[in-house]
Amino acid sequence: MKNFFYSLAQHYQNICATLKHTDGIAALALRCYLVPIFWMAGTNKLMHFQDTVEWFGNTDWGLGLPFPHIMAALATSTELAGAVLLTLGLLTRWISIPLIVTMLVAIVTVHLPNGWQAIADPNAPFANAQVLASAEKLKAAREILQNYGNYDWLTSSGSLVILNNGIEFAVTYLIMLLALIVLGGGRYFSLDYWIKQKFSK
Repeated sequence: MKNFFYSLAQHYQNICATLKHTDGIAALALRCYLVPIFWMAGTNKLMHFQDTVEWFGNTDWGLGLPFPHIMAALATSTELAGAVLLTLGLLTRWISIPLIVTMLVAIVTVHLPNGWQAIADPNAPFANAQVLASAEKLKAAREILQNYGNYDWLTSSGSLVILNNGIEFAVTYLIMLLALIVLGGGRYFSLDYWIKQKFSK
């Protein structure tokens, strides 16, 4: 029996030794998922920079943030630099920190008043009053489109939904960035790994 457990432990260690060469795949997957998100967010802010500044600073219909020019420039540059560095797997842990800050700012200033859900679903466990009220509006919108529009064509690319814009996606990205602080860029698939290998020699 003792030999059996010893043999089992040896097999387990051998499997772990083999699998360690694939442990960079998780970090690579997180990076590949986040890159287009931050690239699109950053380029959209850059292409409409003045609108972004006005939205950041306006207290009536915007975020009402102080120093809107500086805040907009920081958010834009962080997202663009983040997309580039995550693509390369360079300074992965360091760039994850300001990206986390941008997610926290987005959560608090943009998404938090809308609750959890990104897409309104009255049947979901975290449905707030705003989401519950969307059911009647969505039903009315469907009836209007079915009666006066080409409903099949309008919904051929996906179901008709109401965007709730809650914290769901932003929190998901934040958690992924926290994971990258722990994982780094990942074995084999990042410049961080190869730079570390070079200097460790």
